[in-house]
Order: sequence, then structure tokens, then C-alpha cells
Amino acid sequence: MNRIAWAKTYLKKAGLLEQPARAVVQITPAGRQLLVSAPEKIDVGFLKSYSEEFADFHTVDRDSTTGNETAVSYSEPQETDTPDIVMATAFKSIQKALAADLLVKVKEGSPDFFEQLVVDLLINMGYGGAVPDNGHVTPSSADGGIDGLIKEDKLGLDVIYIQAKRWENTVHRPEIQKFIGALAQHGAKKGVFITTSNFSKGAIECRPMNDTRIILIDGQELASLMIEYNLGVSIKDTFHLKRMDTDYFEGDLG
Repeated sequence: MNRIAWAKTYLKKAGLLEQPARAVVQITPAGRQLLVSAPEKIDVGFLKSYSEEFADFHTVDRDSTTGNETAVSYSEPQETDTPDIVMATAFKSIQKALAADLLVKVKEGSPDFFEQLVVDLLINMGYGGAVPDNGHVTPSSADGGIDGLIKEDKLGLDVIYIQAKRWENTVHRPEIQKFIGALAQHGAKKGVFITTSNFSKGAIECRPMNDTRIILIDGQELASLMIEYNLGVSIKDTFHLKRMDTDYFEGDLG
């Protein structure tokens, strides 16, 4: 991703630009208002102080790369960082930006498209034996609170039931209770509830009284899974990080 693309991503996350259509980028009312104030410069430091959403986007817990729990900026490597850590941090930055763009794009789609998307995702993840015909969206006119099904065997004796909510608002406990009721009506033992938003504490804590198992997937996890299982994404570049093979030289040195 080049500098112009990163600048566009940063300004969008700060609410200063928007992308109403493919290949169309325009300034937002907030962006126009900011230009009127004529800031000396608009850089990462300015955007972090201007927009809380951008500040959250631009920081990451570095635990997975350094073991240090201090949140630091993606694009500002520390002087003590090794090249390996710099590369890992940059990779996470690209992944996070891609996930944010994916979630925006998913929210722009229709409810029917989203229902098919979640079925495709579970198939890509290997459920249903990774066979597309083993997953399908239920007709909206008679879905009974179930948006999709994944057959895990040819006879359909083991089925995953899906609820898909393309929402902006938080999903609360009553929605999970409705899904539990729908699962009970179908005699289901496995359910997946996927949303583009997030779940309240009450929703997360809501569980069936029987042995039925429900998995909740929020918008952030959805985007991460789409990247991991190559749904709606394609490979742009591939890099091979190499190291010296000391075993090759041991015979000569011995």
C-alpha cells in the first residue's frame, strides 16, 4: 500500500474523507470544517489528537511481537526494534487497515448478500467439508429465525444453524435469546451468530440451558476471519524472509 493509499485510509478513519462509491473519494463536512481552521499540518500526531477513532485504529498492543503490553503506534517503530519486529509491526498495520476497509464494504451490502457471505465464510473455514453445496441461505419468507445452514455430513444429520445480523447497533441479550429459541425449535445443537457490530455483555453471557453450543462472532472477528480464510481478499505481494542455513556449512567447518 503506497503513501497515497495510507493517507486516504488515515483520513477516512479520522472522519475527514469518505468513499461513497467505488473509486470515488470525497471530503466530509468535518474535513471541510478542519480546512477552514487552517491547521499548520495534518500528520499522524495531529490526527490522533483530533479523532479518538483514529487514535484507537493507529495503536496496537505489541504483546505478540515484543512481549511488551505498552500500546504504541504502528508506523512509528522504536529505535530498539529489530528488523523482524519492524516487519511484523508493519504487517499488522496493513492487516488492521484491510480489516477496517472490509468491514465497511460488508456493511454496504444488502442483508441477503451478508447472509450468503457468512455461509461462504464458514464453508471456507472447512465446515461442511469445504463443499459449497453443503451450505445455503434459508428463504427469508420462512427462515424461522435462521438465516443459513451448514450440513457437516452428506445426510444432514449434523447441522450448524446461522444467524446473520448486518447491524450498526450493538446486539443485546434479547436477540441471542430469540436465536436460542429458534435453535430449540429446530432441535439444533450448534449455532453461530455473526454480526457486523458487536455484542453487549449480556449477549455474551447469554447461553442455552441445554447442551446446545452457540458461537458469537462480532464485526472485528468477522473481518479477521475473512482475511485469514481468503474471502473477499486477494494476495497483493508475497515476501520470503530468509536466514542463513548453518547446517549447510557444518561439514566444511568440521
